[in-house]
Order: sequence, then structure tokens, then C-alpha cells
Amino acid sequence: MEAREMEPNYVNSRIGEKIKDLRNKNGLTQQELADRAELTKGYISQLERGQVAPSVVTLLDLIECLGTTPSEFFKETEEEHVVYSEGAFFEKIDEVGNSIQWIVPNAQQNQMEPLLVVVQPKEQLQEDKPHEGEEFGYVISGRIRLHLGDKSYVVKSGESFYFRANRNHFIENTGSRPAKFVWVSTPPTF
Repeated sequence: MEAREMEPNYVNSRIGEKIKDLRNKNGLTQQELADRAELTKGYISQLERGQVAPSVVTLLDLIECLGTTPSEFFKETEEEHVVYSEGAFFEKIDEVGNSIQWIVPNAQQNQMEPLLVVVQPKEQLQEDKPHEGEEFGYVISGRIRLHLGDKSYVVKSGESFYFRANRNHFIENTGSRPAKFVWVSTPPTF
């Protein structure tokens, strides 16, 4: 914990910010919160600006009036990770050189799983059985043949595909150079 986080003014400011955020989320005015907690509007105003420190009893009353619990109130949320660099990617290369890169670490925990895939010439990826969800792809270079049930589709560089994954499906490269594409599955299945 940084020294700054231990300073009383910092703690008072964080408590005040959280109270103000919760008050606004609940659609309450300072006066309405003050009335519920049997405090004055001026005290709520000072509290939200970090100018006063509430007693433990007063803080617990305010937390209850705002419809939350002490554990939720003091829980620090991690900042959402948004950008991922190539160093964080996980790659699997099969025996013929086809490559699948998971370009968002731990995406299996999310609603969609983006992959960067390279299929070598005259090779194919393993067939997927029917599953719930949808799949999307965008071909960056080369071309692929998407087999979907008893039909197949050629998808060239600059084109995309989108389908419900309720049929057997797989991708092959019938061309003479590697095919590279982004493949997104929801929910994650790889």
C-alpha cells in the first residue's frame, strides 16, 4: 500500500467520493441522504468533499442507507485491462505448423474469445462439433474454406464470416500460401 493511501486526507477523500457515487447511483440528493441518516445536508456535503471524517457508526449508517454492505463499500475494484500486447498472447502450434494465438489472455472467462489463426497451405483445423453460440472471422491474408454442416464457403482476404455454431464446422486452407485470420467465438469454446 502506498504511503499516500494511508494519509487521513486521502482516506477521507476516497470515502467521500464513494458516498457521493453511491448517492448519485441511488438517485438521492444530499438532503434526502441526510434525512435518511439523520444528519444535516451540510455534513453530507463536507463528507463528500473529504473535509470531515465520519465516525464508524455514522459511516455504517450511511453505507446501510445507500443500500450496500461494508465489504462492498470498501472493496477496491481492479482497473479493467483493455489493451494486450503480443507478449501476453498464448500460442499453440500443431504438428503441421498451423498456429492458434489466444490474443486476449484468460478470454475463456469472457463472453467472447478472439483468436489469431494461421492455417498452412493444404492443411485444416480440427473439426468443431455443434455447440451453442456464434462465430465470426475476418481473413487478413490468403483465403480459407469454411465448412459448415454440408456446405462450404470460400472466404478471401478482406472478407469475413459469421454463423451460428449449431452444426459441425471446420476451416481449411486450399491455397498455396498460409492463410491468416481473426476468429472470435462466443461463448468461448477453444
